[in-house]
Amino acid sequence: MIKSVRMSHRRSVTTKAVFVMTVLCWMSVAVCAQDVVQDYEQLKYPKLRDIKVPEVERVTLPNGMRLFLLEDHKLPLISISVRIRAGSMYETADKIGLAAITGAVIRIGGTKTKTGDEIDEELERIAAFVETSIGLDSGRASVSILKKNVDTGLAILADVLMHPEFREDKIALAKMQLRSAISRRNDSSGQIASREFDKLIYGPDSVYARHIEHATIDNITRGDLVAFHKRYFGPNRMMMAVWGDFQTKEIIEKIKKAFEGWDKIDLNLPEEPEVDYDYRKTLNLIRKQDINQSNIILGHIGGLMSDPDHFALTLMNRILGSSFTGRLFQNVRSRQGLAYSVSGAYGMHYSHPGAFSVGCQTKSESTVRAIRAMIGEVHKMRHEEVTDEELAIAKESYLNSFVFNFDTKGEIIMRLMIYEYYGYPTDFLQKTKERVEQVTRADVLRVARKHLRPDKVHILVVGRPDDFDEPLLVLGKVNELDITIPPPKQ
Repeated sequence: MIKSVRMSHRRSVTTKAVFVMTVLCWMSVAVCAQDVVQDYEQLKYPKLRDIKVPEVERVTLPNGMRLFLLEDHKLPLISISVRIRAGSMYETADKIGLAAITGAVIRIGGTKTKTGDEIDEELERIAAFVETSIGLDSGRASVSILKKNVDTGLAILADVLMHPEFREDKIALAKMQLRSAISRRNDSSGQIASREFDKLIYGPDSVYARHIEHATIDNITRGDLVAFHKRYFGPNRMMMAVWGDFQTKEIIEKIKKAFEGWDKIDLNLPEEPEVDYDYRKTLNLIRKQDINQSNIILGHIGGLMSDPDHFALTLMNRILGSSFTGRLFQNVRSRQGLAYSVSGAYGMHYSHPGAFSVGCQTKSESTVRAIRAMIGEVHKMRHEEVTDEELAIAKESYLNSFVFNFDTKGEIIMRLMIYEYYGYPTDFLQKTKERVEQVTRADVLRVARKHLRPDKVHILVVGRPDDFDEPLLVLGKVNELDITIPPPKQ
């Protein structure tokens, strides 16, 4: 008994000694660390390495199809991305939706020799996919397939693009899906605000803002799909990016064989519609009685990515509102507490101007205060230079995310193909880093004064006006917009 107590006492003493020694060691480490650790603002990081883009093989086939080829032998996979010069901008106003339906049914409608369901089954057996779609200014197709099945994948892709059958049952399915989307389009206040803001910027009838209706879908026939495909789908209107586990010469021959017999078509296309914009202030309201918050967007026309001010505008946009460190987030959301979410974007597209917009979601009772606060931040961008810290953070955050444009072979080759599709310089991607680094505080102020017009913005509010902190009339004349969905024909 006595021996047991003594042993227990010794263990207790030993445990306490170890504990004391451990505490002393940690205290010693902490003291040393105080001499080493610096304030986070004093930390220095090495400069980003120069971006190296692998050499992409460019080939134009006799039929006019342009190929972009990049070998990558890490995995036995081959991926294909296609761009075709077509788009909804070429639809007539009475048949809006034609391009979207054509893009879907080209694939799900099958070909002259196989139904869409049969193609699905064949692709499932080889763990592959082939997809198609048509957007505003381009048709797209994509393929992902194992190297050993590349002949099958190319054959299916070629058959779908060259010989679509446009079966009536699949046309009906595509129409039903679009009608369902129409019926739900006023459910989300955010979607309403975005859609109707585009109409304010480009005009309700512009190809850049218009949308499908039940009546325009009813006007579309199978013959329209056939004519649209014949008019816009041809090898000399097509670009194809291929990357993966292949030998370049071999894959070129396989592509030639798959698309053999597809003849060139007329390259003359209608002129792309121009944006006719007049800077002016408008105040617009969309009543939505079933919500207790307002969705607000305000802004005006934006620019093109080809604008020499593109890089300075990109950083201006970061400083104003496209990140958590932006002024809108810091001031409107964090300091004033006026918004659940707030953001800004100076939109720049490849072929037509984007839109500059600032927006937020706020409780109904702070609607007018939020509008004034956001406009105030836009004014501040024009009045004085940004700080060194703001510019440094904007550059760092942009460039740190920019490197992800180069983290896969697929991203590199697809981006190069997109630049060529829209007529941009082949080194546009590589030059971006250099030009962003060269932007100065004076540049940001210059482009803000040149491109931002806070006194001439379209203001759009989706919400319940009875609950607003002040009537919208205090900001000017209010235009109430009607978003009623025209019903389908009975």
